[in-house]
Amino acid sequence: MRPSPTGDTATWRDFVALTKPGILRSNLIAAFAGFWLASGWDLQYGKLLLTLLGTVLIMASACVFNNYYDRELDSKMERTKTRALPTGKLTPNVVLWYSIILGILGFGVLFAFSGWLAGICGIVGFVVYAGIYTMWLKRSSTWSTSVGAISGAAVPVIGYVAVSGKIDLAAVLLFALLFLWQPPHFWALGIRRVEEYRAAGFPLLPVVKGIKRTKFQMIPYLALLLPIPPLMYAYGYTGIWFLIIGEALAVIWLVMALAGFSKKTDNDTWAKKVFLFSISYLMFTLLVLILDTVHH
Repeated sequence: MRPSPTGDTATWRDFVALTKPGILRSNLIAAFAGFWLASGWDLQYGKLLLTLLGTVLIMASACVFNNYYDRELDSKMERTKTRALPTGKLTPNVVLWYSIILGILGFGVLFAFSGWLAGICGIVGFVVYAGIYTMWLKRSSTWSTSVGAISGAAVPVIGYVAVSGKIDLAAVLLFALLFLWQPPHFWALGIRRVEEYRAAGFPLLPVVKGIKRTKFQMIPYLALLLPIPPLMYAYGYTGIWFLIIGEALAVIWLVMALAGFSKKTDNDTWAKKVFLFSISYLMFTLLVLILDTVHH
């Protein structure tokens, strides 16, 4: 524990915050959904818990490393300047070792109990987020959001292949669902905080190309979500309720995004609505997918 320049001392809450609990929660639900879909209601509970544990440790490791690597940029943004590293509560060395230990534990659990394919998917998610996204594209390219989405999209696939042991159409559709969800979700936040990102020097799409171009770029991702529920239903992975509700939620999100092109639109209000709906979209879509998985 180390006092910051303001006299504050690091607590266990600072260590938890470094793992970005909000990201971990959505990842846990996604991993569970993948595991459940492959299981078809016939769950191996021990394997499920170990797969979720391995997945969450790996993602926590990647998030902690992101905090470590971004500490100087985080000090420039209102949203992140109170984190433990920018405030000096924790030293970079402690945070780096924290990330390494979490990663070793996570990969150990995944390879030992969930199978080599689940472990490989974990490696892909970690390398994309900690390496390609954090260390390279986040500072250099507007493609950072789209490429970084691969890491989140790998999570439900980890859960799925832990059961199935193979990459099939269901694994591809799970990957697509999470991959297509992330850029519109994050760009909505980027539009709301565009000046903060500009001040910090992040080449986010709204900063580099402008808000209107960002709105246009959201549309293909949202449109490509539309075929996922019909394909899940047609190939017998989910039932009629996921087809109806999953499709309705995707259509609503697309319509909300298209409403942003109205001349009367206040960008901040619109972006807030789209961002909040994107969170609800993912949670409800995954919940319905779980509840409407076809019994094997």
